Amino acid sequence: MSVVTAPVTLPDSAACPPKLSAAALRRAQSETLRTPRFRYSAPARLLFWMVDLIYGRQRSLRKFVVLEIVARVPYQAWERAAYGTLTRVHPRLRLAERVFERVVETRAQQDNEQFHLLILEELAQHQGLARPFLRFRLLPWLLAVGYYQLSWLLYICWPAASYRLNAAFEDHAEHDYMLFVTEHPEWEAQPYDGSFQASYGHRGSLADLFRQIGHDERMHKLESLAALDEPRLREDLSAALAARSQRLPHLR
Repeated sequence: MSVVTAPVTLPDSAACPPKLSAAALRRAQSETLRTPRFRYSAPARLLFWMVDLIYGRQRSLRKFVVLEIVARVPYQAWERAAYGTLTRVHPRLRLAERVFERVVETRAQQDNEQFHLLILEELAQHQGLARPFLRFRLLPWLLAVGYYQLSWLLYICWPAASYRLNAAFEDHAEHDYMLFVTEHPEWEAQPYDGSFQASYGHRGSLADLFRQIGHDERMHKLESLAALDEPRLREDLSAALAARSQRLPHLR
């Protein structure tokens, strides 16, 4: 996969994407729409192709619900793998501290994606959108299970590949959310008064809500790219995970 290689700058609290003002959200949308998408790898293109094949190429609220079901699972896989690593590296306190910091970050990222899912699910229910069981319950679960296993396996064998794949997924989501707003100019005058305002943040309009979600995805993308710029942690994790994977056959 080819991704941007420019230095990555994160906000002070990388684990919690910042909540932007309406003006800042519009600037963020313009920045996203001016920025080319990544050149996606074969696994990323296959995932996007499968989603488009099942749910259509057109952006829709129902399709975004499916994408958010899938979007959480890399962070779940990384948290599981990192906790397993902690059981082996905890005597090496400095490494264990860095691994645990990564656990905290991935948990916060997972929670943020969970908010996206809950918000979109509520919007879909309020709009009375029909979602047949096979296409919108069973198949999203199967996609999530497959993506989870792939993310976990890549993280065990080659952490950088797992981070790159997630960065591609988040880049795709960032662009699609911002484009979705341009396709619905009526949202600029439509207030958002959902149940999750207190927890996720108050947004002035439905358009700003989707811009904020798109910006969250950008932050997750940058976090995955930033993980590639921590060579010492990457090397230590790779060594620890390799040692753990060598033991797996003996544990069966």
